[in-house]
Amino acid sequence: MDATALRALQAPIKDRYKTDPDAAVIVLKARGRIDDQAIACKVETGRALATAGLHPASGGSGLELCSGDMLLEALVACAGVTLKAVATALEIGLDDAVVSAEGDLDFRGTLGVDKEAPVGFRAIRVTFEVKTDAPEEKLASLLKLTERYCVVYQTIKGGTPVSVDLKRAA
Repeated sequence: MDATALRALQAPIKDRYKTDPDAAVIVLKARGRIDDQAIACKVETGRALATAGLHPASGGSGLELCSGDMLLEALVACAGVTLKAVATALEIGLDDAVVSAEGDLDFRGTLGVDKEAPVGFRAIRVTFEVKTDAPEEKLASLLKLTERYCVVYQTIKGGTPVSVDLKRAA
C-alpha cells in the first residue's frame, strides 16, 4: 500500500469522526477464563485461545505464555503497525524493519518477597531497527509520529486509569 491508497482508505473514516466524534470511541474487549487444572488463564484472542501462566521466575513451568511477555508483544505489534503506517504516509521506503521491546521486572514485588519492590515493569525500552535510504530528518519524524500514534505505547506511557471490580457469577 502506498501513501495515496492509505489516505484514500482512511479519508472517509476521518471525515466521519470529524463530523461525529462519538463514532470514533469504541470499546475493545478481552476475555479469559481461569484454567481449572493449572494456575493459568485461557485468553480468547479472536483467532485462538492463548494460555497464560506463571513466568518461571515466579514458579511457572514456562510452557504457558507470560502476561508480561504478552504486554511487550502487544507493544511491539502496535509499534510495528504504527511505524509501517507512518512510513507509508510519509512516503518513507522501508526495506526492512524490526521492532523489539524489553522490560525490567523485579519478581520480588509480584511474589511479595519485598514490600518495597515494585510490582510491574521498572522500565521498558522499545527499539526500531530500520533498513532505509531515508534521510535522518525523515527518520526523526518517523520516530516522533510513531510514538505519538502508537496506542499501546501511549497507554503505557500515559498511565491510563484502570479500574477493577469483583462480581459474583450467576
